[in-house]
Amino acid sequence: MRAVVVARPGGPEQLVVREVPDPVPGPGEVLLEVHAAGLNNADLLQRRGLYPPPAGASDVPGLEVAAVVAAVGPPDDAAPGDTPTPAPGDRVVALLPGGGYAERAVVDAGLTLPWPEHLSAAEAAVLPEALATAWSNLEVAHARPGERLLVRGGSGGVGTLAVQLGRALGLEVLATAGGPDRVARVRDLGVPTVLDHRADELVEQVLTATGGAGVDVVLDVVGAAALADNLAVLAPDGRLVVIGLQGGTRAELDLGLLLSRRLSVAGTSLRSRPLAQRRAVVAGLRAHVWPHVVDDTLRPCLHAALPLDRADEAHRTLEAGGVFGSLALEV
Repeated sequence: MRAVVVARPGGPEQLVVREVPDPVPGPGEVLLEVHAAGLNNADLLQRRGLYPPPAGASDVPGLEVAAVVAAVGPPDDAAPGDTPTPAPGDRVVALLPGGGYAERAVVDAGLTLPWPEHLSAAEAAVLPEALATAWSNLEVAHARPGERLLVRGGSGGVGTLAVQLGRALGLEVLATAGGPDRVARVRDLGVPTVLDHRADELVEQVLTATGGAGVDVVLDVVGAAALADNLAVLAPDGRLVVIGLQGGTRAELDLGLLLSRRLSVAGTSLRSRPLAQRRAVVAGLRAHVWPHVVDDTLRPCLHAALPLDRADEAHRTLEAGGVFGSLALEV
């Protein structure tokens, strides 16, 4: 089969299409004929040699796909009894530990969800990773209906879905975006309060928008560069969840502020979690999030879809920073 491989760690030019052996489904897995794969910042890090796949996972990049089930592997006696097993011919989306940039991929059956009929392959492919990230981290934050949620980076692949998910779950959502055009586009997603993070005094903007109360939960993709501001806008008992490190990995933390206002800071990742935890995340999506996708309340924001053999161009586009929503590769 054809797949995109990383010739050696480096720039986008290191992504090349090669013939590689077809994957074989193991116990509890399904073989997928991939129609489209989503792109994520994790793919950029893997290409640079900074985010290797977990042990046993494919070294082909790609963490999410829309596909048709081609075959089902032998039963997995250790899998939970309620793990769904799609049948050959079923249209699914899947959350992968790797292997999405290819004509075929294998994945645990418990990491699949139905491909919504009203979505194209490219649109469906950009849902699993971003929604799993948003959903699982709102769970980590114990976000409750009626609370205020600030999504840092509301114009990105995770952000555009996180703001919609927050609203669907009954949260009062605020978001940040860079520049007036992106602010307006995030506002069009149904978020009345979108703040320009390129403007001065973001903390003041958030506190003004909330009547000085601050927010209960911050979902942050920036990391170190945003830590002080994120803590400053949290209300008492507020929770900060760091899901990205675009602004660095090290910052000074005011522990006195955490103690005096009973704040908490959490950091999570998805790909490296044990299979049982990833199955649980997807089960949560199936029960609580997928109905909003199926009824079109929650829609992907697809910036563009490129052919598989233009993966290098797709990576350059994502790295350039102008993408609104997500990019996909069509296989």
